[in-house]
Amino acid sequence: MNTAQIIDKAMVATEKAGAFLLESARKIQKSDIEVKGSNDFVTYVDKTAENMLLEELSSILPGSSFIAEESGISEKRGEFTWIIDPLDGTTNYIHHVPLYSISIGLMKGDELVGGIIYEPNAKEMFHAVKGEGAFLNNSKIAVTQNPKMADSLWATGFPYHQFEKLGEYMNFIAWSMQHTHGLRRLGSAAVDMAWVACGRLDGFFEFGLKPWDVAAGTILIEEAGGKVTDFSGGDKHIFNQELIASNPYIYEEFFKNFHEIFFRK
Repeated sequence: MNTAQIIDKAMVATEKAGAFLLESARKIQKSDIEVKGSNDFVTYVDKTAENMLLEELSSILPGSSFIAEESGISEKRGEFTWIIDPLDGTTNYIHHVPLYSISIGLMKGDELVGGIIYEPNAKEMFHAVKGEGAFLNNSKIAVTQNPKMADSLWATGFPYHQFEKLGEYMNFIAWSMQHTHGLRRLGSAAVDMAWVACGRLDGFFEFGLKPWDVAAGTILIEEAGGKVTDFSGGDKHIFNQELIASNPYIYEEFFKNFHEIFFRK
């Protein structure tokens, strides 16, 4: 079974988990919400959806390993590793804001080879396979070709527990508000990245992110022709908790201004 066939099967499992999220959204109660940390929540829905995915993905690739938001890192058992967020946008979900997603990345060794982001409210299934492009509901997608920050639309997320860089972050947000068409804060980093991949946004940046937030989005954007780095311009963004993603034409202008403002001494 090749990577494309693996991802096809995984999309079926993802759609089932998405149906569960939608069905459960109507039933969620305040008593179902657990607090993991400052502004960090989990519900039985996250846990059940993750267990559904673990079971299905294990059957697709027996012996594969997992890095998952709720259950953590499994023992390394084979060459393939699934990186899973069963509900990216839990805060939106518990407040009945209909924008959240399932995010699944697939690594072979240390290389991302596939990714899926599913936004069940809109029934939008994004997927990518290394070397084969990125797709939305099986139609090929691409990042924008806009080269100017002045004509761009970006997304970001606000830190919810790592506040030590909040001042620098807000300085750059203030600059962005004055030098772009605007910033959006959707509440799901995976959706932010999917929207960059399909050209709805020119770029996305955030810090404090986890591997399950960004793995699938990384391969989507790269296969759609975009560029993804950490804040230093390197390739440590999946495990380094910081990320810049954009079309390749606007990246340098963003990076220059971001560094001048965010790292100002």
